[in-house]
Amino acid sequence: MTKKAKNPFQRSLFEEEEDSHLLSSSKTSSTFADNLSLPIHRWFRYSAGFSALWARETIRTAIAEQKSEVRILDPFAGSGTVLVEADRAQVPSFGVESHPFVARLARAKTANTTNADKFKAYTTEILARAEKNKPNLESHSVLTRKCFPDEILANLDQLRSAWRQVENTTEKELGWLALASILRQCSPVGTANWQYVLPKKTKAKTSNPFEAFKTKAKQICFDLAERPVGAHKSSLIRGDARSMLEVPDEWATLVITSPPYPNNFDYADATRLEMTFFGEIEGWGCLQDAVRKYLVRSCTQHISPIVSTTSEIVRSPELDPIRKEIEAVIDALEKARHEHGGKKNYHTMIAAYFLDMAKVWKDLRRVTSPHARVCFVVGDSAPYSVYVPVDVWMGRLAVASGFRSFSFLKTRDRNIKWKNRKHRVPLHEGQLWVKG
Repeated sequence: MTKKAKNPFQRSLFEEEEDSHLLSSSKTSSTFADNLSLPIHRWFRYSAGFSALWARETIRTAIAEQKSEVRILDPFAGSGTVLVEADRAQVPSFGVESHPFVARLARAKTANTTNADKFKAYTTEILARAEKNKPNLESHSVLTRKCFPDEILANLDQLRSAWRQVENTTEKELGWLALASILRQCSPVGTANWQYVLPKKTKAKTSNPFEAFKTKAKQICFDLAERPVGAHKSSLIRGDARSMLEVPDEWATLVITSPPYPNNFDYADATRLEMTFFGEIEGWGCLQDAVRKYLVRSCTQHISPIVSTTSEIVRSPELDPIRKEIEAVIDALEKARHEHGGKKNYHTMIAAYFLDMAKVWKDLRRVTSPHARVCFVVGDSAPYSVYVPVDVWMGRLAVASGFRSFSFLKTRDRNIKWKNRKHRVPLHEGQLWVKG
Protein backbone atom coordinates (compact mmCIF):
# COMPACT_ATOMS: atom_id res chain seq x y z
CA MET A 1 0.00 0.00 0.00
CA THR A 2 1.33 3.41 -0.94
CA LYS A 3 1.88 5.63 2.05
CA LYS A 4 -0.17 8.80 1.83
CA ALA A 5 1.91 11.95 1.84
CA LYS A 6 1.48 14.09 4.90
CA ASN A 7 -0.17 17.44 4.34
CA PRO A 8 2.25 20.06 5.72
CA PHE A 9 -0.69 22.15 6.90
CA GLN A 10 -2.35 19.27 8.79
CA ARG A 11 -1.61 19.26 12.51
CA SER A 12 -0.98 15.96 14.27
CA LEU A 13 -3.80 14.09 15.96
CA PHE A 14 -2.15 14.69 19.33
CA GLU A 15 -2.10 18.44 18.78
CA GLU A 16 -5.76 18.51 17.76
CA GLU A 17 -6.74 16.51 20.84
CA GLU A 18 -4.66 18.79 23.03
CA ASP A 19 -6.49 21.91 21.82
CA SER A 20 -9.99 20.48 21.38
CA HIS A 21 -11.21 21.36 24.87
CA LEU A 22 -9.84 24.87 24.48
CA LEU A 23 -11.45 25.35 21.09
CA SER A 24 -14.84 24.31 22.39
CA SER A 25 -14.58 26.79 25.27
CA SER A 26 -13.21 29.60 23.11
CA LYS A 27 -15.82 29.81 20.36
CA THR A 28 -17.55 32.62 22.24
CA SER A 29 -14.67 33.61 24.51
CA SER A 30 -12.88 36.93 24.53
CA THR A 31 -10.28 35.97 27.12
CA PHE A 32 -6.59 35.92 26.21
CA ALA A 33 -5.62 33.43 28.95
CA ASP A 34 -5.32 30.44 26.61
CA ASN A 35 -2.86 32.36 24.43
CA LEU A 36 -0.17 32.01 27.09
CA SER A 37 0.26 28.33 26.24
CA LEU A 38 -0.01 28.59 22.45
CA PRO A 39 3.02 28.64 20.11
CA ILE A 40 4.04 32.12 18.89
CA HIS A 41 1.22 33.80 20.87
CA ARG A 42 3.12 32.96 24.08
CA TRP A 43 6.25 34.82 23.05
CA PHE A 44 5.10 38.03 24.72
CA ARG A 45 2.36 38.38 27.31
CA TYR A 46 0.09 41.05 25.88
CA SER A 47 -3.12 41.21 27.88
CA ALA A 48 -5.18 43.53 25.69
CA GLY A 49 -6.51 40.90 23.36
CA PHE A 50 -8.82 37.98 22.87
CA SER A 51 -8.64 34.22 22.46
CA ALA A 52 -6.39 33.10 19.63
CA LEU A 53 -8.29 29.81 19.55
CA TRP A 54 -11.55 31.67 19.07
CA ALA A 55 -9.94 33.65 16.23
CA ARG A 56 -8.69 30.36 14.77
CA GLU A 57 -12.17 28.84 14.85
CA THR A 58 -13.72 31.99 13.36
CA ILE A 59 -11.25 31.89 10.47
CA ARG A 60 -11.87 28.18 9.92
CA THR A 61 -15.62 28.79 9.77
CA ALA A 62 -15.18 31.59 7.24
CA ILE A 63 -12.99 29.39 5.05
CA ALA A 64 -15.60 26.61 5.17
CA GLU A 65 -18.57 28.89 4.46
CA GLN A 66 -17.21 31.46 2.01
CA LYS A 67 -17.22 30.54 -1.66
CA SER A 68 -14.65 33.19 -2.58
CA GLU A 69 -11.20 33.82 -1.11
CA VAL A 70 -11.09 34.80 2.56
CA ARG A 71 -9.11 37.98 3.19
CA ILE A 72 -8.80 39.11 6.80
CA LEU A 73 -8.33 42.55 8.32
CA ASP A 74 -7.59 43.49 11.93
CA PRO A 75 -7.67 47.30 12.28
CA PHE A 76 -6.52 47.07 15.92
CA ALA A 77 -3.93 44.35 15.43
CA GLY A 78 -2.27 44.59 18.84
CA SER A 79 0.50 42.05 19.15
CA GLY A 80 -0.71 40.13 16.09
CA THR A 81 -3.13 37.48 17.38
CA VAL A 82 -5.31 37.52 14.26
CA LEU A 83 -2.34 37.80 11.89
CA VAL A 84 -0.64 34.76 13.43
CA GLU A 85 -3.83 32.74 13.06
CA ALA A 86 -4.40 33.97 9.49
CA ASP A 87 -0.87 32.85 8.59
CA ARG A 88 -1.55 29.53 10.22
CA ALA A 89 -4.66 29.09 8.06
CA GLN A 90 -2.74 30.28 4.98
CA VAL A 91 -5.10 33.17 4.19
CA PRO A 92 -3.98 36.73 3.38
CA SER A 93 -4.36 39.34 6.10
CA PHE A 94 -3.68 42.97 6.93
CA GLY A 95 -3.15 44.20 10.47
CA VAL A 96 -3.13 47.88 11.40
CA GLU A 97 -1.62 48.95 14.73
CA SER A 98 -0.85 52.50 15.87
CA HIS A 99 1.08 51.81 19.09
CA PRO A 100 4.75 51.74 17.98
CA PHE A 101 5.96 49.22 20.57
CA VAL A 102 3.00 46.88 20.12
CA ALA A 103 3.21 47.09 16.33
CA ARG A 104 6.84 46.01 16.58
CA LEU A 105 5.77 42.99 18.63
CA ALA A 106 3.31 41.98 15.93
CA ARG A 107 5.86 42.46 13.17
CA ALA A 108 8.41 40.29 15.00
CA LYS A 109 5.88 37.53 15.64
CA THR A 110 4.69 37.41 12.03
CA ALA A 111 8.09 37.69 10.33
CA ASN A 112 8.68 34.59 8.25
CA THR A 113 12.23 35.10 7.01
CA THR A 114 14.03 33.24 9.77
CA ASN A 115 14.10 29.69 11.07
CA ALA A 116 14.98 27.86 14.27
CA ASP A 117 18.60 27.17 13.32
CA LYS A 118 19.29 30.80 12.39
CA PHE A 119 17.71 32.09 15.58
CA LYS A 120 19.59 29.56 17.72
CA ALA A 121 22.89 30.69 16.19
CA TYR A 122 21.89 34.33 16.72
CA THR A 123 21.03 33.90 20.40
CA THR A 124 24.21 31.90 21.00
CA GLU A 125 26.17 34.89 19.68
CA ILE A 126 24.15 37.31 21.82
CA LEU A 127 24.88 35.35 24.99
CA ALA A 128 28.57 35.03 24.15
CA ARG A 129 28.87 38.78 23.56
CA ALA A 130 26.81 39.60 26.67
CA GLU A 131 29.15 37.70 28.98
CA LYS A 132 32.07 39.82 27.74
CA ASN A 133 30.28 43.18 27.89
CA LYS A 134 30.92 45.58 30.74
CA PRO A 135 27.60 46.80 32.20
CA ASN A 136 26.78 50.49 32.31
CA LEU A 137 24.08 51.10 34.90
CA GLU A 138 24.34 54.87 34.57
CA SER A 139 22.87 54.65 31.06
CA HIS A 140 19.48 53.61 32.46
CA SER A 141 16.57 55.80 33.55
CA VAL A 142 15.30 56.36 37.06
CA LEU A 143 12.32 54.12 36.31
CA THR A 144 14.55 51.24 35.17
CA ARG A 145 16.87 51.64 38.17
CA LYS A 146 13.81 51.59 40.41
CA CYS A 147 12.52 48.31 39.02
CA PHE A 148 15.73 46.25 39.05
CA PRO A 149 18.48 45.57 41.61
CA ASP A 150 21.92 46.52 40.30
CA GLU A 151 23.06 42.92 39.77
CA ILE A 152 19.95 42.09 37.72
CA LEU A 153 20.11 45.31 35.75
CA ALA A 154 23.79 44.68 35.04
CA ASN A 155 22.93 41.39 33.30
CA LEU A 156 20.05 42.99 31.40
CA ASP A 157 22.36 45.79 30.30
CA GLN A 158 24.90 43.25 29.05
CA LEU A 159 22.18 41.54 27.01
CA ARG A 160 20.90 44.85 25.66
CA SER A 161 24.40 45.90 24.61
CA ALA A 162 24.97 42.55 22.90
CA TRP A 163 21.65 42.87 21.08
CA ARG A 164 22.66 46.33 19.84
CA GLN A 165 26.05 45.10 18.65
CA VAL A 166 24.72 42.41 16.31
CA GLU A 167 23.76 43.43 12.78
CA ASN A 168 20.18 44.33 11.88
CA THR A 169 18.42 41.13 10.77
CA THR A 170 15.09 39.39 11.23
CA GLU A 171 16.76 37.44 14.02
CA LYS A 172 17.55 40.73 15.71
CA GLU A 173 13.85 41.63 15.87
CA LEU A 174 13.10 38.30 17.53
CA GLY A 175 16.02 38.92 19.88
CA TRP A 176 14.46 42.27 20.80
CA LEU A 177 11.15 40.52 21.49
CA ALA A 178 12.86 37.86 23.62
CA LEU A 179 14.64 40.47 25.72
CA ALA A 180 11.51 42.62 26.07
CA SER A 181 9.49 39.60 27.17
CA ILE A 182 11.71 38.76 30.16
CA LEU A 183 11.96 42.22 31.73
CA ARG A 184 9.03 41.88 34.13
CA GLN A 185 9.86 38.36 35.24
CA CYS A 186 13.37 39.54 36.15
CA SER A 187 12.11 42.39 38.33
CA PRO A 188 11.38 41.88 42.06
CA VAL A 189 9.11 44.91 41.97
CA GLY A 190 5.39 44.24 41.65
CA THR A 191 5.22 44.76 37.91
CA ALA A 192 1.77 43.79 36.70
CA ASN A 193 1.08 43.24 33.02
CA TRP A 194 -0.30 46.72 32.71
CA GLN A 195 0.80 48.93 35.60
CA TYR A 196 4.55 49.20 35.36
CA VAL A 197 4.98 49.31 39.15
CA LEU A 198 2.60 48.20 41.89
CA PRO A 199 3.45 50.23 45.01
CA LYS A 200 4.44 48.29 48.13
CA LYS A 201 4.30 44.93 46.33
CA THR A 202 7.23 42.68 45.60
CA LYS A 203 7.65 39.24 44.07
CA ALA A 204 9.18 36.43 46.09
CA LYS A 205 10.83 34.87 43.05
CA THR A 206 12.51 36.49 40.08
CA SER A 207 14.44 35.12 37.12
CA ASN A 208 18.12 35.47 36.32
CA PRO A 209 18.27 37.48 33.05
CA PHE A 210 20.71 35.15 31.26
CA GLU A 211 18.68 32.06 32.18
CA ALA A 212 15.39 33.78 31.34
CA PHE A 213 16.75 34.85 27.94
CA LYS A 214 17.97 31.31 27.22
CA THR A 215 14.56 29.87 28.16
CA LYS A 216 12.68 32.35 25.98
CA ALA A 217 15.08 31.75 23.08
CA LYS A 218 14.52 27.98 23.36
CA GLN A 219 10.77 28.53 23.33
CA ILE A 220 10.96 30.69 20.21
CA CYS A 221 13.26 28.16 18.51
CA PHE A 222 10.83 25.35 19.28
CA ASP A 223 7.87 27.30 17.89
CA LEU A 224 9.79 28.29 14.77
CA ALA A 225 10.68 24.65 14.12
CA GLU A 226 7.06 23.54 14.58
CA ARG A 227 5.53 26.40 12.56
CA PRO A 228 3.47 25.12 9.59
CA VAL A 229 5.33 25.37 6.30
CA GLY A 230 3.74 27.65 3.73
CA ALA A 231 3.54 31.09 2.22
CA HIS A 232 3.66 34.05 4.59
CA LYS A 233 0.52 36.06 3.82
CA SER A 234 0.17 38.61 6.62
CA SER A 235 1.14 42.28 6.40
CA LEU A 236 1.51 44.47 9.49
CA ILE A 237 0.93 48.18 8.92
CA ARG A 238 2.03 50.74 11.50
CA GLY A 239 -0.93 53.02 10.89
CA ASP A 240 -4.25 54.45 12.01
CA ALA A 241 -7.54 52.51 12.06
CA ARG A 242 -9.38 55.78 11.43
CA SER A 243 -7.74 56.07 8.02
CA MET A 244 -6.27 52.83 6.73
CA LEU A 245 -4.66 54.26 3.61
CA GLU A 246 -2.54 51.20 2.84
CA VAL A 247 -5.53 48.83 2.71
CA PRO A 248 -7.15 48.66 -0.78
CA ASP A 249 -10.83 49.43 -1.34
CA GLU A 250 -13.20 46.49 -0.79
CA TRP A 251 -10.28 44.21 0.08
CA ALA A 252 -11.34 42.48 3.32
CA THR A 253 -14.01 39.79 3.44
CA LEU A 254 -13.69 39.23 7.19
CA VAL A 255 -12.75 41.64 9.98
CA ILE A 256 -11.77 40.29 13.40
CA THR A 257 -10.65 42.81 15.97
CA SER A 258 -10.98 44.28 19.44
CA PRO A 259 -10.74 48.07 19.72
CA PRO A 260 -9.66 49.83 22.90
CA TYR A 261 -12.48 49.97 25.43
CA PRO A 262 -13.60 53.41 26.67
CA ASN A 263 -12.62 52.52 30.23
CA ASN A 264 -9.76 54.97 30.82
CA PHE A 265 -6.96 52.46 30.45
CA ASP A 266 -3.78 54.18 29.25
CA TYR A 267 -2.31 51.89 26.60
CA ALA A 268 0.61 54.27 26.16
CA ASP A 269 1.68 53.99 29.80
CA ALA A 270 1.26 50.20 29.78
CA THR A 271 4.55 49.61 27.96
CA ARG A 272 6.56 52.42 29.52
CA LEU A 273 8.88 50.03 31.37
CA GLU A 274 9.91 48.24 28.18
CA MET A 275 10.12 51.38 26.04
CA THR A 276 12.24 53.13 28.66
CA PHE A 277 14.58 50.15 29.01
CA PHE A 278 15.29 50.19 25.26
CA GLY A 279 15.73 53.97 25.21
CA GLU A 280 12.66 54.58 23.03
CA ILE A 281 11.38 57.15 25.53
CA GLU A 282 13.03 58.94 28.43
CA GLY A 283 10.06 59.15 30.76
CA TRP A 284 6.32 59.52 31.27
CA GLY A 285 6.26 62.97 29.67
CA CYS A 286 7.43 61.54 26.35
CA LEU A 287 4.40 59.29 25.95
CA GLN A 288 2.13 61.95 24.46
CA ASP A 289 4.30 62.51 21.39
CA ALA A 290 5.75 58.99 21.20
CA VAL A 291 2.53 57.01 21.59
CA ARG A 292 -0.72 58.66 22.68
CA LYS A 293 -1.16 60.97 19.72
CA TYR A 294 -1.49 57.92 17.46
CA LEU A 295 -4.13 56.09 19.49
CA VAL A 296 -7.91 56.11 19.57
CA ARG A 297 -8.84 58.41 22.44
CA SER A 298 -10.04 55.97 25.11
CA CYS A 299 -8.30 57.51 28.11
CA THR A 300 -8.55 60.86 29.89
CA GLN A 301 -4.77 61.24 29.54
CA HIS A 302 -5.35 61.64 25.80
CA ILE A 303 -7.82 64.49 25.89
CA SER A 304 -6.67 67.15 28.36
CA PRO A 305 -5.89 69.69 25.60
CA ILE A 306 -9.35 69.35 24.00
CA VAL A 307 -11.71 69.49 27.01
CA SER A 308 -12.91 72.95 26.00
CA THR A 309 -14.04 71.58 22.62
CA THR A 310 -16.30 68.83 24.02
CA SER A 311 -19.50 70.45 22.75
CA GLU A 312 -17.99 70.88 19.30
CA ILE A 313 -16.96 67.22 19.22
CA VAL A 314 -20.47 66.09 20.17
CA ARG A 315 -21.94 68.17 17.34
CA SER A 316 -19.78 66.38 14.76
CA PRO A 317 -22.03 64.98 11.99
CA GLU A 318 -20.37 61.57 12.39
CA LEU A 319 -22.19 61.24 15.73
CA ASP A 320 -25.65 61.97 14.32
CA PRO A 321 -26.75 58.29 14.64
CA ILE A 322 -26.29 58.43 18.44
CA ARG A 323 -26.72 62.17 18.99
CA LYS A 324 -29.56 62.17 21.53
CA GLU A 325 -28.16 59.36 23.65
CA ILE A 326 -24.56 60.54 23.73
CA GLU A 327 -25.56 64.10 24.62
CA ALA A 328 -27.47 62.77 27.65
CA VAL A 329 -24.54 60.62 28.75
CA ILE A 330 -22.04 63.44 28.34
CA ASP A 331 -24.24 65.83 30.32
CA ALA A 332 -24.47 63.26 33.12
CA LEU A 333 -20.69 62.73 33.11
CA GLU A 334 -20.05 66.48 33.17
CA LYS A 335 -22.20 66.79 36.30
CA ALA A 336 -20.76 63.67 37.93
CA ARG A 337 -17.15 64.82 37.57
CA HIS A 338 -17.76 67.69 40.02
CA GLU A 339 -18.92 65.19 42.64
CA HIS A 340 -15.67 63.18 42.53
CA GLY A 341 -12.25 64.13 43.82
CA GLY A 342 -10.41 63.29 40.61
CA LYS A 343 -12.73 65.38 38.43
CA LYS A 344 -11.70 63.29 35.43
CA ASN A 345 -12.87 64.47 32.04
CA TYR A 346 -14.79 61.34 31.12
CA HIS A 347 -17.34 63.43 29.24
CA THR A 348 -14.70 64.57 26.75
CA MET A 349 -13.17 61.09 26.56
CA ILE A 350 -16.50 59.48 25.62
CA ALA A 351 -17.21 62.15 23.00
CA ALA A 352 -13.75 61.83 21.43
CA TYR A 353 -13.81 58.02 21.60
CA PHE A 354 -17.04 57.65 19.66
CA LEU A 355 -16.01 60.27 17.12
CA ASP A 356 -12.84 58.24 16.53
CA MET A 357 -14.82 55.01 16.26
CA ALA A 358 -17.27 56.60 13.82
CA LYS A 359 -14.27 57.36 11.59
CA VAL A 360 -13.07 53.76 11.98
CA TRP A 361 -16.44 52.43 10.83
CA LYS A 362 -16.50 54.78 7.87
CA ASP A 363 -13.11 53.58 6.65
CA LEU A 364 -14.01 49.98 7.38
CA ARG A 365 -16.89 50.30 4.96
CA ARG A 366 -14.43 51.47 2.31
CA VAL A 367 -11.93 48.63 2.79
CA THR A 368 -14.43 45.77 3.17
CA SER A 369 -16.16 43.88 0.37
CA PRO A 370 -19.92 44.39 -0.10
CA HIS A 371 -20.80 41.16 1.73
CA ALA A 372 -18.04 41.22 4.35
CA ARG A 373 -18.60 40.20 7.94
CA VAL A 374 -17.14 42.19 10.82
CA CYS A 375 -16.64 41.06 14.41
CA PHE A 376 -15.63 43.49 17.14
CA VAL A 377 -14.90 42.10 20.61
CA VAL A 378 -16.22 44.94 22.76
CA GLY A 379 -17.15 45.78 26.33
CA ASP A 380 -19.47 48.43 27.68
CA SER A 381 -18.44 51.09 30.16
CA ALA A 382 -19.70 53.06 33.17
CA PRO A 383 -17.32 55.89 34.16
CA TYR A 384 -18.52 57.55 37.36
CA SER A 385 -21.35 54.93 37.25
CA VAL A 386 -22.85 56.55 34.15
CA TYR A 387 -23.67 53.71 31.76
CA VAL A 388 -22.34 53.82 28.18
CA PRO A 389 -23.96 51.20 25.84
CA VAL A 390 -20.86 50.65 23.72
CA ASP A 391 -22.11 47.70 21.68
CA VAL A 392 -25.38 49.42 20.72
CA TRP A 393 -23.73 52.70 19.76
CA MET A 394 -21.02 50.88 17.80
CA GLY A 395 -23.68 48.99 15.88
CA ARG A 396 -25.56 52.15 15.02
CA LEU A 397 -22.38 53.85 13.82
CA ALA A 398 -21.64 50.80 11.66
CA VAL A 399 -25.07 50.85 10.02
CA ALA A 400 -24.82 54.61 9.46
CA SER A 401 -21.52 54.00 7.66
CA GLY A 402 -23.20 51.71 5.15
CA PHE A 403 -23.21 48.29 6.78
CA ARG A 404 -26.48 46.37 6.64
CA SER A 405 -27.15 45.15 10.19
CA PHE A 406 -25.62 44.24 13.55
CA SER A 407 -26.15 41.80 16.39
CA PHE A 408 -24.46 41.24 19.74
CA LEU A 409 -23.45 37.99 21.45
CA LYS A 410 -22.59 38.39 25.13
CA THR A 411 -19.68 36.18 26.22
CA ARG A 412 -19.20 37.21 29.84
CA ASP A 413 -20.32 39.55 32.62
CA ARG A 414 -17.96 42.15 34.03
CA ASN A 415 -17.84 44.34 37.14
CA ILE A 416 -20.15 42.06 39.11
CA LYS A 417 -17.91 41.34 42.12
CA TRP A 418 -18.76 44.50 43.97
CA LYS A 419 -17.14 44.01 47.36
CA ASN A 420 -15.16 47.15 48.29
CA ARG A 421 -15.89 48.75 44.90
CA LYS A 422 -17.18 52.26 44.35
CA HIS A 423 -18.78 51.61 40.96
CA ARG A 424 -21.51 48.96 40.94
CA VAL A 425 -22.92 49.04 37.44
CA PRO A 426 -23.11 45.54 35.87
CA LEU A 427 -21.15 45.39 32.63
CA HIS A 428 -20.67 42.81 29.90
CA GLU A 429 -18.34 41.86 27.09
CA GLY A 430 -18.99 40.07 23.84
CA GLN A 431 -18.93 39.97 20.07
CA LEU A 432 -20.53 42.67 17.95
CA TRP A 433 -21.23 41.08 14.56
CA VAL A 434 -21.84 43.40 11.63
CA LYS A 435 -22.95 42.36 8.16
CA GLY A 436 -21.92 44.16 4.97
